[in-house]
Amino acid sequence: MKGWIGVLILALFLVAVMTGQAPAGKDLGWAFPTAAMVVNKPPMPEKEFEGQLTIPGTGKSFTMSQLEDLNAPPDWFPAEHASAPRVVTDGGVNKGFACGSCHLMNGLGHPESGDIQGLTPEYFIQTMKDFKSGKRKDPIRMTAIAQATSDEDVAAAAEWFAKLKPPPTPWIKVIEQNTVPKTYLGQGRMRFIDPDNKSTEPIGNRIIMLPMDIKTARLRDPRPGAGFNAFVPVGSVAKGKALAET
Repeated sequence: MKGWIGVLILALFLVAVMTGQAPAGKDLGWAFPTAAMVVNKPPMPEKEFEGQLTIPGTGKSFTMSQLEDLNAPPDWFPAEHASAPRVVTDGGVNKGFACGSCHLMNGLGHPESGDIQGLTPEYFIQTMKDFKSGKRKDPIRMTAIAQATSDEDVAAAAEWFAKLKPPPTPWIKVIEQNTVPKTYLGQGRMRFIDPDNKSTEPIGNRIIMLPMDIKTARLRDPRPGAGFNAFVPVGSVAKGKALAET
């Protein structure tokens, strides 16, 4: 769990660098993302995603339409976790967004949704309350989801995600470098290397998160190796460590 905390600290540090000092008062708009422009450009040939699809180690298969159904997320390895509450697996209880569709059935999710695996129930529940009240904002989904989800379902999801165990190897690998490939936001609000532009650009003060393997990420594979590389400016890890120890 300490590894994930370190990544979170690093991310918070870089956001602080990007935004400067937080403005005084109660306006917390600086702390939340705005809606992003998504480009309809496949990062790899779509023929790779035709028909029944599977991943190593499971006897299950799904079509791409099933994999992208936010109402019913794929559970590739149901024996690896306790039976999930309905709100995690069935979006019918809260306007069509099952928790596991974005956060995956491992709770680690993708960069656009966030890691909720292992959060304490208290923190999870308070976060949902803040989304519901508007104190915390998400212009894409979480505000509407929180408002549509009952307190009982929130508590059930909180308890379930809290009990998930971290994988044996990091889901996110931090890589320091000052230049990165040209990228864009595409399918699933994931960031991909632009297949039509092979040039690079300065990373600046950004965190650029790219799937370790595009196909396994799009198939929502929950196992290590299907996670993400987080490219950060050189020196970020040392700065994050110093900040954490201050």
